[in-house]
Amino acid sequence: MEAAIEIRDLRKSYGDVQALDGVDLTVPEGSFFGLLGPNGAGKTTFINILVGLVRKTGGEARVFGHGVEDDYREARDHIGLAPQEFNVDRFFPIREVLEHKAGYHGVPAGEAGDRADEVLKRVGIYDKRDTRFDWLSGGMKRRFMLARALITDPDLLILDEPTAGVDVQLRHELWETIVDLNQQGTTILLTTHYIEEAERLCDEVAILDSGRVVDVASPEELMDRGTDDIAVELRHAPTAVPDFTAVDERVENVDLDGTRLVVTAHQGGLVAPEVVRCLDEQGHEIVDLEIQRTSLEEVFVEMTRQGEGRATAEVSQ
Repeated sequence: MEAAIEIRDLRKSYGDVQALDGVDLTVPEGSFFGLLGPNGAGKTTFINILVGLVRKTGGEARVFGHGVEDDYREARDHIGLAPQEFNVDRFFPIREVLEHKAGYHGVPAGEAGDRADEVLKRVGIYDKRDTRFDWLSGGMKRRFMLARALITDPDLLILDEPTAGVDVQLRHELWETIVDLNQQGTTILLTTHYIEEAERLCDEVAILDSGRVVDVASPEELMDRGTDDIAVELRHAPTAVPDFTAVDERVENVDLDGTRLVVTAHQGGLVAPEVVRCLDEQGHEIVDLEIQRTSLEEVFVEMTRQGEGRATAEVSQ
């Protein structure tokens, strides 16, 4: 399978500030890929290099095999970008703005109009086609940014905080639209501060911190690296805290409060049957059991907090 994005040793510095520090990353064609990181991690710089707004200091960046600088036009024609900021011509009705955008990419005028109608219908604001951008509501503006990204029928759709500031209902509607595009073959690169968004939508995520890739894995794999709580309610309080650490090495801690037993372990869903079996063998009656999984957000915070420690240490050296 061809790589939609292939990055090798990508670097970008602004004076003494190293925004990207040797990034290596491959995004498979057709994937739904998340790029996560705290503010200042280098996400915006990474995107701006891909779309040609920023020139890299070193390394290589290719989109569907085309160098983002040497083959700029070919690389850019593969990309649709929905940026976080509203950088839109406000003096024309939104349908005309889309037609102009299509024209920049060589789409004939007649076809551009048809495409504009199609993408406006897809994002649910066709009835606002003759309205200027400034007169749209906040949610409609977000929909329009997605429509503008889709007007060139891109193979790679880059979404930079696509649901920032929108209500829950609109967020879910945008999710449905984006997932449908991905299922039809469009590669999605998503940056978001809503970690739940990445957890629910992405096949893989890369965690970027201080200009470096900390890890690349599926949300499920990352969550497995955290710890889960297996909360068990017993009929009667045990006279002693059961020892599960000898039963399964993934158990990290056992806490007992009356009839409530909490077992902290990696991959709690796999450990829970062992906990149940041991309690049953010891004669305990289980009233209720709940597995409280670690979230991707908790894993993300822990991994980037470690990155802060590394950065502090580097500065002090």
